[in-house]
Amino acid sequence: MPGTNLTRVEAQERASVVDTQRYEVALDLTSGPQTFGAVTTIHFAATAGAATFIDLIADSVESLQLNGVELDPVAAFSDSRVQLEGLAAQNTVRIASTQRYTNTGEGLHRFVDPADGEVYLYSQFEVPDSRRMFPVFEQPDLKATFEFTITAPARWKVVSNQPTPAPAPAGTKAAAQGADWAEQEIATWTFEPTPVMSSYITALIAGPYTEVRSELTSRDGRTIPLGVFCRESLAEFLDAEYIFDKTREGFAFFEEQFDYPYPFDKYDQLFVPEYNMGAMENIGAVTFTEAYVFRSQVTDAMRERRVVTILHELAHMWFGDLVTMRWWNDLWLNESFAEYMSTLGVAEATEWNECWTTFVASEKSWAYRQDQLPSTHPIVAEITDLEDVLVNFDGITYAKGASVLKQLVAWVGREPFMRGVHEYFVKHHHANTELTDLLTELEAQSGRDLSEWSKLWLETAGVNTLRPIFELDAEGRYTSFAIEQTAIEAYPTIRPHRIAVGLYGTADDGSDAVRRLQRLELDIAGPRTEVPELVGVAQPALLLLNDDDLTYAKIRLDERSLETAAAQLGNVEDSLARALLWGTLWDATRDAEFPASRFIEIALAHVSAETASTTLRTLLNQVILAASSYVAPERRAAQLERVADAFWRLAVDAEPGSDRQFQFVKGFGQLAATPEQLDTVQGLFDGALPMDGLDIDTDLGWELLIALAAGGRATTEQIDARLAEDRTANGNQSAAHARAALPTAADKAAAWASVFDNADQPNAIVRATGLGFTRAHDLALIEPYVTRYFASITPVWESRSYAIAEELIEGFYPAPLVNEALADATRAWLDANAAAPAALRRMITEHLAGVERALRAQQADLAA
Repeated sequence: MPGTNLTRVEAQERASVVDTQRYEVALDLTSGPQTFGAVTTIHFAATAGAATFIDLIADSVESLQLNGVELDPVAAFSDSRVQLEGLAAQNTVRIASTQRYTNTGEGLHRFVDPADGEVYLYSQFEVPDSRRMFPVFEQPDLKATFEFTITAPARWKVVSNQPTPAPAPAGTKAAAQGADWAEQEIATWTFEPTPVMSSYITALIAGPYTEVRSELTSRDGRTIPLGVFCRESLAEFLDAEYIFDKTREGFAFFEEQFDYPYPFDKYDQLFVPEYNMGAMENIGAVTFTEAYVFRSQVTDAMRERRVVTILHELAHMWFGDLVTMRWWNDLWLNESFAEYMSTLGVAEATEWNECWTTFVASEKSWAYRQDQLPSTHPIVAEITDLEDVLVNFDGITYAKGASVLKQLVAWVGREPFMRGVHEYFVKHHHANTELTDLLTELEAQSGRDLSEWSKLWLETAGVNTLRPIFELDAEGRYTSFAIEQTAIEAYPTIRPHRIAVGLYGTADDGSDAVRRLQRLELDIAGPRTEVPELVGVAQPALLLLNDDDLTYAKIRLDERSLETAAAQLGNVEDSLARALLWGTLWDATRDAEFPASRFIEIALAHVSAETASTTLRTLLNQVILAASSYVAPERRAAQLERVADAFWRLAVDAEPGSDRQFQFVKGFGQLAATPEQLDTVQGLFDGALPMDGLDIDTDLGWELLIALAAGGRATTEQIDARLAEDRTANGNQSAAHARAALPTAADKAAAWASVFDNADQPNAIVRATGLGFTRAHDLALIEPYVTRYFASITPVWESRSYAIAEELIEGFYPAPLVNEALADATRAWLDANAAAPAALRRMITEHLAGVERALRAQQADLAA
């Protein structure tokens, strides 16, 4: 259908007609707070006599000219498209349009800083939103050069893909954009043309940003200018030199691995407000969530994640920007490659040398969870239209894809893999490719035929499970040993794996440490693979399949290994092995093969020994989910109280000032519900109960106040008073979170109305309100909203932008109820809305799968 949802067929047809060449985009950002003017000239070749369309989401089109002939804009522009007929072999189209700023994180987002009233703009275009800023052929394979000319307040910083030119004075203007709307000087920035590139990685960032400059020398001898930017009110917290250091380490690592110098002219990194994701790989102008500007204490996990994100976006400069997928079905390759390379780079080029442990605890956990949903899909997904793409920024596209790339590197060898990637860049730079283009180069360098590997790993969905199958003699030695591989009926593919098997036991130095005593690496294939190398070997205390995490598969422990893990998991020396063990226990719990109460017991016994910050964060969240959703309902209240008390004891016993102390306090605050627990939270918040090494800074103070609000110990007036002391973007979001967490029917109703009835709230406030709304110790508060939720989601989908619809549909689903009534209501909506958009049905289907999984886990816990 015409409109905003471009189909793959339409894109293919348009690409067969149109060959884009050059854009000239002039934007006037001085016309007020709601809209801005765009004058866009597009030069393109076409099949003579053919017709096509240009994508544009705009308030209006004032003029339209094709090859010097004026066209009627009212007739040509409708349903987010500009229709063009009677094309020549060579064409020039000029469109003057009025564009609208957004507060949804899509297109050109406009933010007013509550700290000082300053205005900040930034663009976010992936997947289909450059059309919200200027008319464009919005598909990745219609590459062109882009020349941006920007008129804005002269005191602003203006950043795009090319180096920022000196601005030219353009007079003065009242009410241009600034905080006081006074008369101010205006200037125009005329940027040099970009390299040939896709429209979704063009960028514009403008406002009174604080700028810090540096540079580095590329391996080809060029000086690459570097910039780091953030809002003025956050400048005191910006650790720019550290960011530059990690950037230099990433540049050196990638240029060496790819044997290909950085392909662009400069590299700016900009931390922007109300961001919908972690970051975006705009060529030379990468935008990041300003959550990475740390105004308060954060976990080591968050610090490491920032470094991974910095290198992830840098890797995209080669893979995704220099060479770009032809259509969005290969989006996974962009993201998986960046995720794999960033983890490899962080582990080998920075101080965060246990990043593969982080990958297991975070990315792998996400991938396994996503791959077991009914919406799972092959890594190479079938993308029929843009709505398909928007819901495919998921654990398959990022985390499973990266996991499978790690397996591919183990399969072909790292050196052949990197040589193949180098040849891929050399042959396809500035062009569009498909998966086969990369596999061709990897096959040539490795000598392996990857067609069957690709079919089994990339074109089928689902995750395999690996189990050890063995027999022992009287002395406890293996007389036979095999690895069994299974798959579920819905996704029965059995795959080839390169894996390691680790044999672990107690150290012989008198300590309690559990260490690897022997390692075996091998290829497995088929439902059963014999391992004769282990015949005659004594059964170890702990046997770990997929040691070193070479492949993508769930693993199961034999009985002795399970007993060892239960008793000594905290003594396992290697952080990666611990993460794998925690992961297999959690997988079994989610699969209703292991009681949730037993998982909680083991976790609480060993979590104090966990030193890997991301593993710790993941484990605490899993314990909270197990206690709130996976234990039998009649045990839930007691388990939640027990877990909260345990987190507090762990915080008290942790080393003062440590990451573990900080994480345990945060976990305790999430669960505190009894009068005694809330007394403790109150004492921390008001300083009556100081804790050695713990600073109740601005953001932790908000977390504690939110806990008090959810527990009925805070009022709206107290929330407003704290907001008056923290009149910032973070403060506004935290206040919205706290108000929505207040435990009365009236407060829940007000929170609901503030975002469902009011369409003007920005994305970050909608997100924060959802977090507070679903936080309820008394679940009866949200039970009335089951019916309202299902009555609202179709109108929301039809009336809101994708980003806001996603926040509402995902954030307000009453998942904490986890009961049969919620499952029934969800099924009823799906049955009654078979014709609803596939992307919307996918979201609801995933919610149902989560509830059904929790109900199975509850039954398993009750039966234990």
